[in-house]
Amino acid sequence: APIRKNYSSASPKKDDVQKRKCERTLLLHVLEARMQQLQTENVTELKCSKVQFLNRLSLTQTEDRSSPQDLSWDKKKIEGVPVRKADSERNSPTLNSHPSRWMEKLRKEKWKRHKRQLGLVPKTKDVSSSVNEKRTCDKISNISKTTNHKRTHSVKDIPEETLAEVEDVGEHADQTEPSLSGRLLEDKEGNKYGDVQLSILSYVEACIFIGDVDRAYQCLLFYHRNLSRRKLLNIKIYNSLVRLWAKKGSLNQIGRMFVLLEEAGLKPNLSSYAAALECMGRMSNCSQRVISRCVQQLNADGFTLEDLFNQCIFHENEIEMILKAMHTVQPDFMPPIQRQIEICSSPLVKDFYTKQEPVFYPKLNFPLQELRERFRKQLEMEQADNITIDSVEASKPITKQMVEMREILNSLRSQWQKSLLQAFQECKLHMASVGKRSWRMTLYPYFCLLDDKEYVDIMLQSITSLPPTGESLLSMAKELGSKVYNKYSIRRKMKSQMVNKIRDIYEGYAELLIQDCELNNYLPREYWFKLEAEITSGPSLVSEDISWPHILVVQLGAHLVDLIVREVKVFSNVLNHSSEKKLIPVLYHMYTFSSNKQVGFIKPHPILTQLLSEAMETTLNFDSYVMPMLCPPVPWISPKFGAYILNPTKLMRCVEGAIQHQLLLEKCKGSEFHAILDSLNQLGNCPWKINKPVLDIIISLFNDKGSEKLNIPPPLSEAPEMPKFNPRGDYTPADKSSLKREIIRCKKKTAEMHSLRMDALYKLSIANHMRDDIFWFPHNMDFRGRTYPCPPYFNHLGSDVTRAVLLFAEGKPLGEHGLNWLKIHLVNLTGLKKRSSLKRRLEYADEIMEDILDSADHPLSGRQWWINADEPWQTLACCMEIANASRSPDPAKYISHFPVHQDGSCNGLQHYAALGRDVIGATSVNLMPCDVPQDVYSGVAQQVEEFRKQDAENGVKIAQVLEGFISRKVVKQTVMTVVYGVTKYGGRLQIEKRLREIEGFPKEYVWDASHYLVHQVFTSLKEMFTGTREIQDWLTESARLIAKSGSSVEWITPLGLPIVQPYHRAKNTVLRSNIQYVNLQINYDATQKPDTVKQKNAFPPNFIHSLDSTHMMLTALFCYRAGLTFVSVHDCFWTHAVTVDVMNKICREQFVHLHSQPILQDLSAFLVGKYGANIPVDRKNKRFLEYRRMVELLSKVPQTGDFDLQKVKESTYFFC
Repeated sequence: APIRKNYSSASPKKDDVQKRKCERTLLLHVLEARMQQLQTENVTELKCSKVQFLNRLSLTQTEDRSSPQDLSWDKKKIEGVPVRKADSERNSPTLNSHPSRWMEKLRKEKWKRHKRQLGLVPKTKDVSSSVNEKRTCDKISNISKTTNHKRTHSVKDIPEETLAEVEDVGEHADQTEPSLSGRLLEDKEGNKYGDVQLSILSYVEACIFIGDVDRAYQCLLFYHRNLSRRKLLNIKIYNSLVRLWAKKGSLNQIGRMFVLLEEAGLKPNLSSYAAALECMGRMSNCSQRVISRCVQQLNADGFTLEDLFNQCIFHENEIEMILKAMHTVQPDFMPPIQRQIEICSSPLVKDFYTKQEPVFYPKLNFPLQELRERFRKQLEMEQADNITIDSVEASKPITKQMVEMREILNSLRSQWQKSLLQAFQECKLHMASVGKRSWRMTLYPYFCLLDDKEYVDIMLQSITSLPPTGESLLSMAKELGSKVYNKYSIRRKMKSQMVNKIRDIYEGYAELLIQDCELNNYLPREYWFKLEAEITSGPSLVSEDISWPHILVVQLGAHLVDLIVREVKVFSNVLNHSSEKKLIPVLYHMYTFSSNKQVGFIKPHPILTQLLSEAMETTLNFDSYVMPMLCPPVPWISPKFGAYILNPTKLMRCVEGAIQHQLLLEKCKGSEFHAILDSLNQLGNCPWKINKPVLDIIISLFNDKGSEKLNIPPPLSEAPEMPKFNPRGDYTPADKSSLKREIIRCKKKTAEMHSLRMDALYKLSIANHMRDDIFWFPHNMDFRGRTYPCPPYFNHLGSDVTRAVLLFAEGKPLGEHGLNWLKIHLVNLTGLKKRSSLKRRLEYADEIMEDILDSADHPLSGRQWWINADEPWQTLACCMEIANASRSPDPAKYISHFPVHQDGSCNGLQHYAALGRDVIGATSVNLMPCDVPQDVYSGVAQQVEEFRKQDAENGVKIAQVLEGFISRKVVKQTVMTVVYGVTKYGGRLQIEKRLREIEGFPKEYVWDASHYLVHQVFTSLKEMFTGTREIQDWLTESARLIAKSGSSVEWITPLGLPIVQPYHRAKNTVLRSNIQYVNLQINYDATQKPDTVKQKNAFPPNFIHSLDSTHMMLTALFCYRAGLTFVSVHDCFWTHAVTVDVMNKICREQFVHLHSQPILQDLSAFLVGKYGANIPVDRKNKRFLEYRRMVELLSKVPQTGDFDLQKVKESTYFFC
């Protein structure tokens, strides 16, 4: 027979490679299946260190132009994580078309074994069929059994599809390492939190919000059916569906969800039982036996009905439905009223809350009806979520060119709105039709949360606010995504029907704030809590905002940016009809370099820039949270409720995406926060008004050409002219390089000018909008406890310009010493007499009274003495106030609204000196009484000069060059920031900048001189503040060892605020979007190891910041009790002139009270208790030695000196 040859285009070598790939893939399948089989056999712990199947999660977008946005977890995009070949080869035609018989057999055996363990019958009827109440009750009552042991109960009534399908690990991209969950953050109920959990929860809640129940349920089942994915779920995700079925009155579905909970190894919590009872209340024929069994099971799990009513968060009419169910079994049942009898245990505020003596809380001079009307206006503004105000540039004369440009812009915006709306709707339809697998997490639900027009409005607003130089894609995406989230949060609150309840409570709360009311024994928090407790129906007011993961916000925004770039276009001849007519994009997507990294950039076309600059539109559009409040803020009553009425506001600010701070707050006992919440409420309840004469002067300069000397940014018309490159010119390489540098300089200057100009425009426009009104600034705090006003642009923490236009709305007579304090305050603002006594400053003010009056009467046309002050605009405002007071018939009776400041003398060093009881240091920073103020900056400068003289005599060249150039100004910034952790490298840069500002200093010696001086400054501080350096070194080394052990540094402030440092090693996550791949660097992920360098460098300054915030809060509370108006800018305290003496007394008393506590001893005990418990098992290895060293260091509190703290009470210049 003839020999037949088989020909193939593949070489034998390639066949061998393909064969080996198939064999490896099959082996991986077998190993994966065996792992799952061992897991189903209840193997306690399975580790696979040699063969790594599961990769760390990263939320990425797996889509192309023809597929919907997908929120699946794509491990292939994570830098530094290997991609499994099995994943890339799983879809190989060879493998899929010819499956192995023994692999199939193994899978069947595995599934049969799993069914036998669960006692599952071969086939059961569908759960959607009618199930009697007894069976459902049994499901609910059996849930609380412990899930860590082997299950033995029967689940015959549960359909097969609801039980765990044992799928191959890695079949889907949604996988994670089993060990990862052990490092996740936990809430007080033990639920684990990470970006994955938040993404799933956000997706399920979004689906429920838009009414897409099937999508939410299928997503839950997708994660639940796989043992590995199931570990990603927590009780909140299941409860979202439980509450949904409760709304529908479907007890069968709730029973099914309870079974899923048990399979997941989770125990029902109070919210689960509340939903079950709510569902029973909604049913028309639910038997008493079912309800009784549910209550019995609730009690068996260690809960009580009192816990349920006091701790659960209710929406709409949920509480009424629960009461209806309870009345079925107990007709006379009444919900327990929570009575707040717990008192903050901190010894610092024990007297504040328990002393029975008269209090004089500040009151508002408003009619009750006006305050209620103000609340109504504020509510309307927040419901609308945005506000349009007039720009201060509107006062310019309108030219024909402006009118023409505005007409063109309006026409274009109308076209863009139609184009974007159509494109957005088509995109949604495409997503809905293509996304057939409803369990896949896509962006579709997030694009249904708002009306389509609202998304379009968000996109159009971003076009107008884009700077001429452009903005990074990441920044623009975050801004757009955050706007969508804010609007969604407001819609959720409105849907929960909490608005009416807030309105009813606020009407009663307003009575506490007005002068006509006799309610003097309640703090705002206490009275609000009392009013809320009296209303036993309706939704809870505690906000249940579900924070979206940072990566989701960016992904959502990136999709909107892509729509803008693709759809918003303009004709190229819109400004020049003689040119070619061509449709071009308004925004361009390009790439640029930032810190040697290539980043995506969105840049506007010059046509858009020209249109916006020449139109000079007369209105500005802001989100409602940007504006000051029109009524007193809602008091903070918990970490989840306070400040704005509807706008989402966090009690503790944090980096975007970080959740560890909020979880830490929620774990703490509520009463521990009372002092912190009350101080924030006190700061927020201070009413403000605008200083109109000063504002008008500033606006006139702003609309002219600005003034860099007076910090009024000039318009872009004053920007340096960009040099032009002549292609035909004869340039040398040096000329080209010089031209390039000049172009870069001009671009940078233009960008800075635009940024400063827009910032000033926003602040002045908001101030002008509020010029005839009274307003309030709600407050929150950062993770160290430092307080900040919530409105971002216009507030009293702003620049000299912003502070100058703000006055207290409440006026008080100057009294006997008020005018003197105004004069002293004026001299302080000029910066001229810092080393003079108060008496000398007062004499100086009288000497220059003629200049003061001239400045007040002729600010821009007179001698302009005020212009040369350190704070010129505040100086001018103070000149006007002194002029008005001194010219009044009786200055003592003059009603003053002007805030007078008392500033700490290098406050960080004051806290260090008090901690170490350092006599020399305390004297240097005015803790000791002195006739004249001690200036630590001048003292350090003198010490450095002594060192320089010695070195110059010894022939040190740089010391000789520096003769005559060492001054207070050169060393001040470095001395000020050393206490806050500045390094020698950072200090050298600060000194270098100061030296370059000195005319006559030889520039060739700047580097050597700055290097020399920073060494001398650190040496001087070490000699002057020996105790300070010892404490700082102890804090630094403690943080280093704690971080090295794998933990973030935590501590509790003397007022009970828990603090954790959010510095972790960066994790790079690649986000894939239509427009580009975005590399996100995440530093807040608590699953990553701590960043040792940042942890140790940040601990000393953060700890001191937490102390100065504690001191401020204590001062705020006791000033509030004394009836003072008090606000602060960190370590600068403000009050009326007449009450400066009282505030100074309280400020000193509270500083002494604070540092009389064993602060360092308490810190040491806390650190040892928290980090000293994890003793390594092997006591001979390196880890145990490091552990022992850490415990020894944490236990060794630095020695202190013998400074008498009581001396602070007598120190005039402690705060002045």
